[in-house]
Amino acid sequence: MKKSNMLSPFPEGWYFVATRKSILENDLVEMQWCGENIVAWSDGAGTICIARSLCPHLGASLNPSAGGTTRDGRLICPFHGFAYDSTGRCVATPYAKPPEAVRLSVLHSREILGLIFAWHGLGGRAPQWHLPEEPENEGWSRMELRTLRFPGHPQETTENAVDLAHLRYVHGYRDVKQIGAMTVDGPYLASRYEFKRRRRLLKFASTLHEVSIAINVHGLGYSFVDIHERTIGIRSRLWALPTPVDGRLINFVLVSQVRALLRPKRLFAGLAYLPVGLRTALMNRYVVENQQRDALQDVVIWGQKEYRVHPRLCRSDGPIGMYRRYCQQFYADSAVRGEAA
Repeated sequence: MKKSNMLSPFPEGWYFVATRKSILENDLVEMQWCGENIVAWSDGAGTICIARSLCPHLGASLNPSAGGTTRDGRLICPFHGFAYDSTGRCVATPYAKPPEAVRLSVLHSREILGLIFAWHGLGGRAPQWHLPEEPENEGWSRMELRTLRFPGHPQETTENAVDLAHLRYVHGYRDVKQIGAMTVDGPYLASRYEFKRRRRLLKFASTLHEVSIAINVHGLGYSFVDIHERTIGIRSRLWALPTPVDGRLINFVLVSQVRALLRPKRLFAGLAYLPVGLRTALMNRYVVENQQRDALQDVVIWGQKEYRVHPRLCRSDGPIGMYRRYCQQFYADSAVRGEAA
Protein backbone atom coordinates (compact mmCIF):
# COMPACT_ATOMS: atom_id res chain seq x y z
CA MET A 1 0.00 0.00 0.00
CA LYS A 2 1.37 3.42 -0.93
CA LYS A 3 2.53 5.74 1.84
CA SER A 4 0.17 8.64 1.17
CA ASN A 5 -3.05 8.54 3.18
CA MET A 6 -1.66 5.63 5.21
CA LEU A 7 -3.71 4.24 8.06
CA SER A 8 -2.09 4.03 11.47
CA PRO A 9 -0.09 0.80 11.03
CA PHE A 10 -0.89 -1.07 14.26
CA PRO A 11 -4.62 -1.03 15.09
CA GLU A 12 -5.62 -2.54 18.40
CA GLY A 13 -6.63 -6.16 18.45
CA TRP A 14 -5.69 -9.83 18.61
CA TYR A 15 -3.09 -10.94 16.08
CA PHE A 16 -1.70 -14.32 15.11
CA VAL A 17 1.75 -15.25 16.41
CA ALA A 18 2.40 -18.90 15.49
CA THR A 19 0.99 -22.39 15.83
CA ARG A 20 1.53 -24.36 19.00
CA LYS A 21 3.17 -27.05 16.86
CA SER A 22 5.78 -24.67 15.43
CA ILE A 23 6.63 -23.30 18.88
CA LEU A 24 7.10 -26.78 20.34
CA GLU A 25 9.15 -27.92 17.35
CA ASN A 26 11.45 -24.88 17.42
CA ASP A 27 11.69 -24.55 21.22
CA LEU A 28 11.94 -20.75 21.01
CA VAL A 29 10.37 -18.70 18.21
CA GLU A 30 11.28 -15.09 17.43
CA MET A 31 9.40 -12.73 15.17
CA GLN A 32 8.69 -9.11 14.41
CA TRP A 33 5.06 -8.50 15.35
CA CYS A 34 3.11 -5.23 15.41
CA GLY A 35 6.36 -3.27 15.24
CA GLU A 36 7.95 -5.14 18.15
CA ASN A 37 10.35 -8.04 18.52
CA ILE A 38 8.74 -10.90 20.45
CA VAL A 39 9.57 -14.46 21.44
CA ALA A 40 7.30 -17.43 22.13
CA TRP A 41 8.06 -20.64 23.99
CA SER A 42 6.39 -23.34 26.10
CA ASP A 43 6.87 -23.48 29.86
CA GLY A 44 7.05 -27.28 29.77
CA ALA A 45 3.61 -27.71 31.34
CA GLY A 46 1.79 -26.85 28.13
CA THR A 47 1.43 -23.09 28.59
CA ILE A 48 2.61 -21.00 25.63
CA CYS A 49 4.36 -17.81 26.72
CA ILE A 50 4.79 -14.71 24.56
CA ALA A 51 6.99 -11.81 25.62
CA ARG A 52 8.79 -8.82 24.20
CA SER A 53 12.28 -10.06 23.44
CA LEU A 54 14.17 -7.55 25.54
CA CYS A 55 15.79 -8.51 28.80
CA PRO A 56 14.80 -5.94 31.46
CA HIS A 57 18.16 -6.40 33.21
CA LEU A 58 20.51 -4.69 30.73
CA GLY A 59 18.53 -4.74 27.50
CA ALA A 60 19.95 -7.80 25.76
CA SER A 61 17.93 -9.41 23.00
CA LEU A 62 16.30 -12.67 24.01
CA ASN A 63 15.90 -13.83 20.41
CA PRO A 64 17.41 -17.23 19.62
CA SER A 65 19.34 -15.52 16.81
CA ALA A 66 21.06 -13.48 19.56
CA GLY A 67 21.68 -16.51 21.78
CA GLY A 68 18.42 -16.66 23.73
CA THR A 69 17.48 -20.17 24.85
CA THR A 70 15.03 -22.03 27.05
CA ARG A 71 15.79 -24.43 29.88
CA ASP A 72 13.25 -26.31 31.98
CA GLY A 73 10.46 -24.16 30.57
CA ARG A 74 12.25 -20.91 31.40
CA LEU A 75 13.55 -18.26 29.02
CA ILE A 76 17.29 -17.68 29.49
CA CYS A 77 19.01 -14.39 28.66
CA PRO A 78 22.25 -14.93 26.70
CA PHE A 79 24.00 -11.95 28.34
CA HIS A 80 23.95 -12.81 32.08
CA GLY A 81 21.90 -16.00 32.29
CA PHE A 82 18.85 -14.50 33.96
CA ALA A 83 15.97 -17.00 33.83
CA TYR A 84 12.32 -15.98 33.40
CA ASP A 85 9.18 -18.01 33.99
CA SER A 86 5.90 -17.88 32.07
CA THR A 87 4.64 -14.91 34.09
CA GLY A 88 7.73 -12.87 33.21
CA ARG A 89 9.19 -13.12 36.69
CA CYS A 90 12.96 -13.52 37.05
CA VAL A 91 13.30 -16.76 39.00
CA ALA A 92 17.06 -17.38 38.87
CA THR A 93 20.45 -15.89 38.05
CA PRO A 94 23.81 -17.72 37.96
CA TYR A 95 25.40 -15.63 40.68
CA ALA A 96 22.87 -13.92 42.96
CA LYS A 97 19.33 -13.91 44.28
CA PRO A 98 16.92 -13.00 41.45
CA PRO A 99 15.89 -9.34 41.70
CA GLU A 100 12.15 -9.01 42.30
CA ALA A 101 11.84 -5.84 40.23
CA VAL A 102 13.16 -7.48 37.06
CA ARG A 103 10.22 -8.72 34.98
CA LEU A 104 9.71 -9.51 31.33
CA SER A 105 6.99 -7.71 29.40
CA VAL A 106 4.61 -10.64 28.80
CA LEU A 107 1.76 -10.30 26.31
CA HIS A 108 -1.79 -11.48 26.86
CA SER A 109 -2.34 -14.54 24.68
CA ARG A 110 -5.10 -16.86 23.55
CA GLU A 111 -5.09 -20.25 21.85
CA ILE A 112 -7.76 -21.50 19.45
CA LEU A 113 -7.30 -25.03 18.08
CA GLY A 114 -3.52 -24.73 18.26
CA LEU A 115 -3.42 -21.22 16.76
CA ILE A 116 -1.70 -18.79 19.13
CA PHE A 117 -2.74 -15.12 19.26
CA ALA A 118 -1.47 -12.17 21.28
CA TRP A 119 -3.12 -8.91 22.21
CA HIS A 120 -1.78 -5.60 20.89
CA GLY A 121 -3.28 -2.87 23.08
CA LEU A 122 -3.15 0.84 22.36
CA GLY A 123 -0.72 2.38 24.81
CA GLY A 124 -0.11 -1.07 26.25
CA ARG A 125 -3.60 -1.44 27.70
CA ALA A 126 -5.09 -4.82 28.59
CA PRO A 127 -7.50 -6.68 26.30
CA GLN A 128 -10.71 -4.76 25.73
CA TRP A 129 -12.56 -7.72 24.24
CA HIS A 130 -12.05 -11.40 23.60
CA LEU A 131 -11.77 -13.80 20.72
CA PRO A 132 -14.60 -16.34 20.26
CA GLU A 133 -14.76 -19.74 21.88
CA GLU A 134 -13.11 -22.64 20.07
CA PRO A 135 -15.33 -24.10 17.35
CA GLU A 136 -16.22 -27.78 17.49
CA ASN A 137 -13.33 -29.75 16.00
CA GLU A 138 -14.55 -33.35 15.94
CA GLY A 139 -14.95 -34.61 12.40
CA TRP A 140 -12.79 -31.88 10.84
CA SER A 141 -9.53 -32.34 8.95
CA ARG A 142 -6.13 -31.24 10.13
CA MET A 143 -5.37 -27.61 9.45
CA GLU A 144 -3.63 -26.47 6.28
CA LEU A 145 -1.73 -23.17 6.56
CA ARG A 146 -0.48 -20.80 3.89
CA THR A 147 1.45 -17.60 4.67
CA LEU A 148 1.85 -14.61 2.39
CA ARG A 149 3.95 -11.53 3.21
CA PHE A 150 3.43 -8.28 1.34
CA PRO A 151 3.04 -4.50 1.81
CA GLY A 152 -0.43 -3.99 3.24
CA HIS A 153 -2.67 -3.22 6.20
CA PRO A 154 -5.12 -5.48 8.11
CA GLN A 155 -7.98 -3.02 7.64
CA GLU A 156 -7.54 -3.18 3.87
CA THR A 157 -7.33 -6.99 3.72
CA THR A 158 -10.33 -7.46 6.03
CA GLU A 159 -12.33 -4.97 3.96
CA ASN A 160 -12.41 -7.55 1.18
CA ALA A 161 -14.90 -9.53 3.26
CA VAL A 162 -17.55 -6.86 2.67
CA ASP A 163 -16.46 -5.61 -0.76
CA LEU A 164 -18.93 -7.55 -2.86
CA ALA A 165 -18.08 -5.83 -6.15
CA HIS A 166 -14.46 -7.04 -6.13
CA LEU A 167 -15.68 -10.63 -5.71
CA ARG A 168 -17.26 -10.37 -9.14
CA TYR A 169 -14.54 -8.45 -10.90
CA VAL A 170 -11.30 -9.83 -9.42
CA HIS A 171 -12.27 -13.41 -8.57
CA GLY A 172 -14.97 -14.11 -11.14
CA TYR A 173 -17.79 -14.89 -8.71
CA ARG A 174 -21.25 -14.89 -10.26
CA ASP A 175 -24.63 -13.89 -8.84
CA VAL A 176 -23.09 -12.48 -5.65
CA LYS A 177 -25.88 -11.71 -3.20
CA GLN A 178 -25.72 -10.46 0.36
CA ILE A 179 -28.00 -12.45 2.67
CA GLY A 180 -29.55 -10.13 5.23
CA ALA A 181 -27.78 -7.06 6.57
CA MET A 182 -24.24 -6.88 7.82
CA THR A 183 -24.31 -6.56 11.62
CA VAL A 184 -21.89 -4.91 14.04
CA ASP A 185 -21.74 -5.47 17.79
CA GLY A 186 -18.74 -3.63 19.26
CA PRO A 187 -15.59 -5.32 17.89
CA TYR A 188 -17.64 -8.12 16.23
CA LEU A 189 -18.90 -7.94 12.66
CA ALA A 190 -20.93 -10.54 10.79
CA SER A 191 -21.83 -10.76 7.12
CA ARG A 192 -23.43 -13.42 4.93
CA TYR A 193 -23.53 -13.85 1.19
CA GLU A 194 -23.79 -16.47 -1.52
CA PHE A 195 -22.39 -16.78 -5.03
CA LYS A 196 -21.65 -19.11 -7.91
CA ARG A 197 -18.24 -19.79 -9.37
CA ARG A 198 -16.90 -22.05 -12.08
CA ARG A 199 -13.82 -24.04 -11.08
CA ARG A 200 -11.67 -26.19 -13.34
CA LEU A 201 -11.14 -29.59 -11.77
CA LEU A 202 -9.36 -31.49 -14.50
CA LYS A 203 -7.69 -30.40 -17.72
CA PHE A 204 -10.93 -30.63 -19.67
CA ALA A 205 -13.53 -30.54 -16.90
CA SER A 206 -15.06 -27.84 -14.75
CA THR A 207 -18.11 -27.41 -12.57
CA LEU A 208 -20.22 -24.50 -11.39
CA HIS A 209 -20.04 -24.23 -7.62
CA GLU A 210 -22.89 -22.78 -5.56
CA VAL A 211 -21.47 -21.44 -2.31
CA SER A 212 -22.83 -19.89 0.89
CA ILE A 213 -20.45 -17.86 3.09
CA ALA A 214 -20.79 -16.73 6.71
CA ILE A 215 -18.07 -14.28 7.80
CA ASN A 216 -17.37 -13.47 11.44
CA VAL A 217 -14.83 -10.72 12.04
CA HIS A 218 -13.36 -10.19 15.51
CA GLY A 219 -11.20 -7.10 15.08
CA LEU A 220 -8.87 -6.57 12.16
CA GLY A 221 -6.60 -9.55 12.86
CA TYR A 222 -9.12 -12.37 13.07
CA SER A 223 -11.73 -13.38 10.52
CA PHE A 224 -13.47 -16.75 10.67
CA VAL A 225 -15.34 -17.88 7.56
CA ASP A 226 -17.84 -20.75 7.46
CA ILE A 227 -18.18 -22.05 3.88
CA HIS A 228 -20.83 -24.37 2.49
CA GLU A 229 -20.23 -25.55 -1.08
CA ARG A 230 -23.68 -26.88 -1.89
CA THR A 231 -23.01 -28.33 -5.37
CA ILE A 232 -20.39 -30.82 -4.24
CA GLY A 233 -21.45 -30.99 -0.62
CA ILE A 234 -18.31 -29.68 1.08
CA ARG A 235 -18.33 -27.90 4.43
CA SER A 236 -15.12 -26.00 5.10
CA ARG A 237 -13.92 -23.17 7.27
CA LEU A 238 -11.23 -20.60 6.83
CA TRP A 239 -9.34 -18.31 9.15
CA ALA A 240 -7.94 -15.16 7.50
CA LEU A 241 -5.29 -13.76 9.84
CA PRO A 242 -3.46 -10.57 8.79
CA THR A 243 -0.74 -9.50 11.24
CA PRO A 244 1.23 -6.22 10.97
CA VAL A 245 4.96 -6.81 10.91
CA ASP A 246 6.87 -3.52 10.81
CA GLY A 247 4.45 -0.80 9.76
CA ARG A 248 4.79 -1.62 6.06
CA LEU A 249 4.55 -5.40 5.65
CA ILE A 250 1.92 -7.79 6.92
CA ASN A 251 1.91 -11.55 7.31
CA PHE A 252 -1.35 -12.86 5.87
CA VAL A 253 -2.03 -16.39 7.12
CA LEU A 254 -4.78 -18.56 5.66
CA VAL A 255 -5.84 -21.56 7.75
CA SER A 256 -8.24 -24.09 6.26
CA GLN A 257 -10.19 -27.10 7.51
CA VAL A 258 -12.69 -29.37 5.76
CA ARG A 259 -15.38 -31.43 7.44
CA ALA A 260 -15.00 -35.18 6.89
CA LEU A 261 -16.12 -35.91 3.34
CA LEU A 262 -18.33 -38.96 3.84
CA ARG A 263 -20.27 -39.05 0.57
CA PRO A 264 -18.44 -37.25 -2.27
CA LYS A 265 -20.74 -35.95 -4.99
CA ARG A 266 -20.49 -35.51 -8.73
CA LEU A 267 -16.95 -35.06 -10.11
CA PHE A 268 -15.47 -35.96 -6.73
CA ALA A 269 -17.27 -39.29 -6.55
CA GLY A 270 -14.01 -41.10 -7.33
CA LEU A 271 -12.71 -40.03 -3.94
CA ALA A 272 -15.14 -42.50 -2.39
CA TYR A 273 -12.57 -45.24 -3.06
CA LEU A 274 -10.08 -43.52 -0.71
CA PRO A 275 -10.16 -43.66 3.10
CA VAL A 276 -12.23 -40.84 4.61
CA GLY A 277 -9.21 -39.21 6.26
CA LEU A 278 -7.15 -39.20 3.09
CA ARG A 279 -9.88 -37.88 0.80
CA THR A 280 -10.78 -35.18 3.35
CA ALA A 281 -7.13 -34.10 3.55
CA LEU A 282 -6.87 -33.98 -0.25
CA MET A 283 -10.02 -31.89 -0.44
CA ASN A 284 -8.70 -29.53 2.25
CA ARG A 285 -5.55 -28.99 0.23
CA TYR A 286 -7.68 -28.27 -2.83
CA VAL A 287 -9.72 -25.73 -0.86
CA VAL A 288 -6.77 -23.88 0.70
CA GLU A 289 -4.91 -23.72 -2.60
CA ASN A 290 -7.97 -22.11 -4.19
CA GLN A 291 -8.17 -19.65 -1.29
CA GLN A 292 -4.48 -18.86 -1.71
CA ARG A 293 -5.01 -18.31 -5.43
CA ASP A 294 -7.74 -15.79 -4.65
CA ALA A 295 -5.54 -14.05 -2.08
CA LEU A 296 -2.66 -13.77 -4.54
CA GLN A 297 -5.00 -12.01 -6.97
CA ASP A 298 -5.73 -9.50 -4.20
CA VAL A 299 -2.07 -9.14 -3.14
CA VAL A 300 -1.17 -7.59 -6.49
CA ILE A 301 -3.77 -4.89 -5.78
CA TRP A 302 -3.21 -4.51 -2.02
CA GLY A 303 0.53 -4.06 -2.44
CA GLN A 304 0.21 -1.09 -4.78
CA LYS A 305 -3.09 0.58 -3.93
CA GLU A 306 -3.50 3.88 -2.12
CA TYR A 307 -5.89 4.05 0.82
CA ARG A 308 -8.70 6.49 0.10
CA VAL A 309 -9.79 8.42 3.17
CA HIS A 310 -13.01 9.45 1.46
CA PRO A 311 -13.79 6.78 -1.17
CA ARG A 312 -16.33 7.48 -3.90
CA LEU A 313 -18.61 4.51 -3.36
CA CYS A 314 -21.40 3.14 -5.53
CA ARG A 315 -24.38 0.92 -4.73
CA SER A 316 -22.72 -2.32 -5.85
CA ASP A 317 -19.78 -1.94 -3.45
CA GLY A 318 -21.54 -3.45 -0.45
CA PRO A 319 -21.44 -2.00 3.08
CA ILE A 320 -17.92 -0.56 2.88
CA GLY A 321 -18.96 2.70 4.56
CA MET A 322 -20.41 0.81 7.51
CA TYR A 323 -17.26 -1.31 7.70
CA ARG A 324 -15.04 1.79 7.78
CA ARG A 325 -17.04 3.17 10.70
CA TYR A 326 -16.68 -0.17 12.48
CA CYS A 327 -12.89 0.09 12.11
CA GLN A 328 -12.64 3.44 13.89
CA GLN A 329 -12.70 1.80 17.33
CA PHE A 330 -9.32 0.14 16.77
CA TYR A 331 -7.27 3.35 16.49
CA ALA A 332 -5.73 5.55 19.14
CA ASP A 333 -7.54 8.88 18.91
CA SER A 334 -10.30 10.67 17.05
CA ALA A 335 -7.90 12.22 14.57
CA VAL A 336 -6.57 8.83 13.46
CA ARG A 337 -9.99 7.19 13.67
CA GLY A 338 -11.38 9.91 11.45
CA GLU A 339 -9.11 8.77 8.65
CA ALA A 340 -10.94 5.47 8.57
CA ALA A 341 -14.39 7.01 8.25
